[in-house]
Amino acid sequence: METVCPVDAQFGDEISALLNPPSPLQVQEYFDDLISTRQCRGIKVKQNGEFGKGVYADMDFKEGELVLKDQMLLGAQHYSNKIDCLVCSFCFRFIGSIELQIGRRLYLQDLGVSVDHGSDMETFKHISSDCYGTDSYDGKYNSSLKNFDNLGNCASGSSKEMFSVPREVVESLMNGELVLPYSKEFSLPPAVPCPGGCGESYYCSKSCAEADWELSHSLFCTGERSESLCREALIKFIQHANETNDIFLLAGKVISSTILRYRKLKATHLKEQKKSATPNISDCLDISVLLKAWKPISMGHKRRWWDCVALPDDVDCSDEAAFRMQIRELAFTSLQLLKAAIFDKECEPLFSLEIYGHIIGMFELNNLDLVVASPVEDYFLYIDDLPYPEKQEAEKITQPFLDALGDDYSVCCQGTAFFPLQSCMNHSCYPNAKAFKREEDRDGQAAIISLKPICKGEEVTISYVDEDLPFEEREALLADYGFKCKCPKCLTEEP
Repeated sequence: METVCPVDAQFGDEISALLNPPSPLQVQEYFDDLISTRQCRGIKVKQNGEFGKGVYADMDFKEGELVLKDQMLLGAQHYSNKIDCLVCSFCFRFIGSIELQIGRRLYLQDLGVSVDHGSDMETFKHISSDCYGTDSYDGKYNSSLKNFDNLGNCASGSSKEMFSVPREVVESLMNGELVLPYSKEFSLPPAVPCPGGCGESYYCSKSCAEADWELSHSLFCTGERSESLCREALIKFIQHANETNDIFLLAGKVISSTILRYRKLKATHLKEQKKSATPNISDCLDISVLLKAWKPISMGHKRRWWDCVALPDDVDCSDEAAFRMQIRELAFTSLQLLKAAIFDKECEPLFSLEIYGHIIGMFELNNLDLVVASPVEDYFLYIDDLPYPEKQEAEKITQPFLDALGDDYSVCCQGTAFFPLQSCMNHSCYPNAKAFKREEDRDGQAAIISLKPICKGEEVTISYVDEDLPFEEREALLADYGFKCKCPKCLTEEP
C-alpha cells in the first residue's frame, strides 16, 4: 500500500506553486543576473522551445580555453571519501597540511574505519581538533625526524603486503611534530573548525565557515550551537543517508538553505512593514516570501526521483513498479527523519514528499561529479622527480608512508554538486566542451573547457555520457534523462 504524506494533501496549492516552472522572463532575468554577479565573461543562457535552457558563447573561444567556472549552489563530499580527504566543507579545497592529510588517513586506516561502520561519525569527532589547526614547522626537516631514525625499517617485504607505520609516528604527523621533507612546497590553508562545534565540518577560512553556516550548516550542524530542532534526529537523518544514499544529504541541504533564506527574507519583509502605517506582522506562512526563497531551486530541471532514476541492471523489468515504490518509501523515511530534525512550521510545504522527490530528482538529472585533485599525489610525484641525491635522502623518510598508504595514495576529493550554469548546458554526443579540472583548479567549482573552437553565438554543449560508447548504449543511457539525442553523430549512426 502506498504511503500518503499528509503535507501533500494539506498544501496542494502551495506545492503546485513551488513546482510550477518559472516563466521564460523570470528564467532569463535570473541567469542574466547570475552571470553578471559572478562575472562569467563570454557566455549567455538562452531558452528555446525544444530543449529548454541552453548556454551559448557570447565571444569566440579557442580550443582548450576556459569557457566557464561555475560555483556550486549546493554540494557534498561523499561520506566514504571523508576517510581519505580532509577538505573545506564549503569550497572543498584540501586543508591542514600534507602531514595532516597523510597522518589522518593512516590513523583512520589503522582503526579499520570504513563506510560500513555506523560509528564512523563518532570516530571522526574523536580525532583531536588540535591537530587540524597546527601550523607547519618551517625548520630543516631532518631536525624534526631525529627520533624516527628507524622509520625505514617499518616497511619491508613485497609490495602486496600491508605496510604499517607506528601509531606514535602517525600522531606526530597529525599534530605537526613530524615534518616531511619538502612539504612546505605544498602549503595548505589551516583547518578552521565549524562554528557550531560539530567536529565534523572544517573549513579553509573563517569566511568559508561563515558562508556555509549562513547557507545551510546552521540547521545541519550536529554541534552544541546548532539551530536544528533536534540534534539527535539530525544525526539519525545523516546516518540514514550515509547508509542508503547520500543524495538525501543534498536534498536536506536544499530544504535547510531554503528555510534560512525564507527567514532572512521574512525578517526584511517584517522590518519594512513596521515602517509602514499599517503593519501586518504574522507568524503564518507567507507563500510569496517562500517562493522567493525557493527561486534558486526553481530554476533546476526536475522530475520525481522514483520516476526518473535509472533501473539498476540487477532489477528485472517485471519488478520495475516494485522497485520504484521501494525507493519512494526510502525517500519518505528520509523525509520523516529530516522533518523531525529541522521542521519549520512556516515552511511546512517544503516537507512534502512531492517536493522532496523533485529535489532529489533534480540532483539525479543535473548533478555533476565534484572532484578536487589531491595535493598528496602532487607531493609524492615531486619527491619522485627530485635529482638523485636529494631524492634518495627524502625517500628514506617518505617511502614508508607511501607504502603504508598503498596504491590508492592519490585519492582525490569526490562528491556530488549542483551547478546552476553548468546544469543549463545541453547534451551532445559530439560536444564542443567538457568538464575538466586544470592544474590551477583546486576547489569545488566546475570548470568547463572548450574541446574545439567555439564561435560567438554557438551553443556550448557537453556530453552527459561517454560519447565513445556505441549508439545503442548511448541511447539507453540518455533515455534515463528523458530525451532522445538528435546530434549529428546520433543521426549518422542511428540504424
